[in-house]
Amino acid sequence: MKHNTFYLFTLCALCLLLTACGRERARFLIAVSQCSDDEWRTQMNKEIRREALFYPGVEVDIRSAGDDNARQTADIEHFIDQKADLIVVAPNEAEALTPAIEKAHDKGIPVLLVDRRINSDRYTAYIGADNYEMGRQIGAYIVSRLKGEGNVVELTGLQGSTPARDRHRGLMDALADAPGIHVVAAADAGWFRQSAEQAFDSILDRQPRIDLVFAHNDRMASGAHDAAVRRGRAEEMLFVGVDALSGKGLGVEMVSDGTLDATFIYPTGGDRVVQVAMDILEGRSYPRETLLSTALVNRQNARIMQMQTTHIGTLDEKIEKLNSQLDAFLLRYSAQRMFLYACIVILVLVGALLVFVVRAFWTKNRLNTELSQQKQQVEEQRDQLIHLSRQLEDATHAKLAFFTNVSHDFRTPLTLIADPVEQLMHSHTLTEHERFLLNIIHKNVTVLLRLVNQVLDFRKFEDGKLQLRLSRFDLRTALMEWTDAFRTLSFRKHIHFRIEADPAADYTVTADAEKLERIVYNLLSNAFKFTPENGSISVGLALFSREGEPALRLQVTDTGVGMPAEHVQHIFDSFYQVDVHHAGSGIGLALVKAFVEMHRGTIRVDTTEGQGTCFTIEMPACQTGDLDPDTTRSAVLANLKEGAVLAADQETLQAAESDTPAEDKETVLVIDDNQDIRDYVHSILQDDYRVIEAANGQEGIQQAMKYVPDVIICDVMMPVMDGMECCRRLKSELQTSHIPVMMLTAYAVDEQKIKGYECGADSYIAKPFSARLLTVRLRNLIENRHRLQNFFADGSNTALQQPKPAVTDVDKGFMDKLRRLIDERLSDPNLSVEELGEQIGLSRVQLYRKTKALCGYSPNELLRIARLKRAASLLASTEKTVAEITYEVGFSSPSYFTKCYKEYFGEIPTEFLRRKNGGE
Repeated sequence: MKHNTFYLFTLCALCLLLTACGRERARFLIAVSQCSDDEWRTQMNKEIRREALFYPGVEVDIRSAGDDNARQTADIEHFIDQKADLIVVAPNEAEALTPAIEKAHDKGIPVLLVDRRINSDRYTAYIGADNYEMGRQIGAYIVSRLKGEGNVVELTGLQGSTPARDRHRGLMDALADAPGIHVVAAADAGWFRQSAEQAFDSILDRQPRIDLVFAHNDRMASGAHDAAVRRGRAEEMLFVGVDALSGKGLGVEMVSDGTLDATFIYPTGGDRVVQVAMDILEGRSYPRETLLSTALVNRQNARIMQMQTTHIGTLDEKIEKLNSQLDAFLLRYSAQRMFLYACIVILVLVGALLVFVVRAFWTKNRLNTELSQQKQQVEEQRDQLIHLSRQLEDATHAKLAFFTNVSHDFRTPLTLIADPVEQLMHSHTLTEHERFLLNIIHKNVTVLLRLVNQVLDFRKFEDGKLQLRLSRFDLRTALMEWTDAFRTLSFRKHIHFRIEADPAADYTVTADAEKLERIVYNLLSNAFKFTPENGSISVGLALFSREGEPALRLQVTDTGVGMPAEHVQHIFDSFYQVDVHHAGSGIGLALVKAFVEMHRGTIRVDTTEGQGTCFTIEMPACQTGDLDPDTTRSAVLANLKEGAVLAADQETLQAAESDTPAEDKETVLVIDDNQDIRDYVHSILQDDYRVIEAANGQEGIQQAMKYVPDVIICDVMMPVMDGMECCRRLKSELQTSHIPVMMLTAYAVDEQKIKGYECGADSYIAKPFSARLLTVRLRNLIENRHRLQNFFADGSNTALQQPKPAVTDVDKGFMDKLRRLIDERLSDPNLSVEELGEQIGLSRVQLYRKTKALCGYSPNELLRIARLKRAASLLASTEKTVAEITYEVGFSSPSYFTKCYKEYFGEIPTEFLRRKNGGE
């Protein structure tokens, strides 16, 4: 029995040890098959291994084929047999490696191609440079460098590899526009220095004049240079390569010392390879094609690249050193953990012995102490990493200096715009529309000046040059004037806006009034931006005592969308933005915090996602320092009335909105969160269209469902629901799928346009836009919809004369179902529009608007036309009487049928029968 117990406990101990070891087993095996082992791929391999360190449980196995197709095929077969979770392949030659890669892909192993492609699309994703575009850029550089005339020699990589083919093709396309540039010779150097040297030596024998040599990598360019030096001809020609690796004897150094005239960066992208691989393995979304960008390296920037690379290399060495130390600590931790498990088993075996219990207790305490020390060491290393990351902020200061200089340049033209506009606004000869446009210009010039000043003040604060200009004033009175401009906005957005301050209290303070006003302006701007209609915003002002001194508390509270907890700790950081759907400079709240701290105050935020946000500022009521003689109370308050411009704008806009368009005009729905944009578009379209508005995508969908407009103009970047999602929802709803959607955005990049068209957008206009362009495109969209009506109007001659419009599956399915229901119930005189709508899933009103928009006829008209056409067919093909046909096609009386027949066909049924029987 004792032996059995001993064996049982021994087995438990072994299980515990195996379990502990099993936890360290790799989760994923990423296999890498490199076609060669040159310096470029060595750099990529280092990046892959370094990036993999950030993913615990990932093992990387890298093999190089040494430019041998058969060897690389064998490597891929080996990885397949090893059941690798993902294979990364840089194919030596596309045709030779395609079968092996397809085999891996067909077996369900994700295949990630890097640098080179294959002659098939059976792979999971591709990462690499756009070699064709690189060839075009190099061609453009050659044309510029040789000033459009000269003889060029091209030394290509391995002909079977896709980079060589694509670079050559891009080069030739670029040189096709420069007839003075001649490619006098070309040779396949197979990516090797020695091959390039031999090939170019032969070319030198044949070509007496060579102005520039372009090699597909820096090694071949260096080999060609050596051949030219040996012939004494190196000074008469320029050498251009590709790769731009940093290091002794590599591309950047060769440009720096004059061996090469230039080289182009061919990014290795090892870190991106691991990131995409982990997205694939962990089931996240990933791009199938990832194209890495290139750039020119010449004598002007080579030295800078060397310095940056040296600095980055130093940081990489530190990271690797810290990682090795962390591995050592984790290894020690693992060993100690296993030792702890062993101690537990021993305690179970000898639990009857008190001495062993006490001994195990002290052992446990000692291990905990060591673990605490190790934890402290890890925290110290984390602090070192944080310190390294802060060093990167220096680069941010350089960017800020650039924006500061640009902002200075902006102030002069803005001033030259603002003052003439102000003078024009005092003219008594302006029409109401002209004054409306000038108000918009004046208001937005003011906003631009505010943004420019904000950048400049932030730069001054960063440099420690921003100072307080103190004055004594009544903060409550000033607060009422500062917030007056927001009251009209609150009425328009149906937001309950209030100021909470004790009217009997004395709020006289000594502070910088301008900076306090900008604090309030920034906080209220954010509150109104993120608070939906029917919400509430309040500004609270209170006095209290702190450390025996009078202090004030200012709170801005809203019931808006709030923000996630992970963003709260960063919102006061420079250039931080919660998400991409709310554009901004990213320095507004950072500047607010700076102004508060200059007043020796504090600011904090309390927020709950979906419920609202509260900013609380506490600061001394009396700041120490001399009063600025230029900041008297009257001057301060005079400078803080920019909101008057807003109020004047609102009065003009209200007057413009009072002009209600005629109901027979076509309806346009404008969806934009910016009131000025909505008002401006309204002013452009109000003479020709009936304009309705919505402030976000969700409200826009509600308005579209309610009014079924003829066309929709929708912004892309909006709170609550952005334009992309709004367009997708509109095109997927039966009631609104037929309505043309024009996207209006300040971000006119191709990627965003593609997403918009994928969501169903019919047209795109980028801000700033021309009013004429807007109206012309709007008219084209409406005319296209008229062609859609003709297309659905059965038997219409117009539909045959005009090109077939684009019809969505939703609209075509709707019309097919409607016609099928009408055909099935054609003889039923009791068939009603309500029954048709019920079977389709629409109300009577929605069915009417949908059919009227699609084909120009109401449901009753469609039903009547279908019955008349069936009756005409029966009259022509049967011997039935008019009365029999009347009831067969669903008319309730022959007299009503005769009346409808004559209105549609121009003659009564008996006249048709008389012509038919008489042979006319």
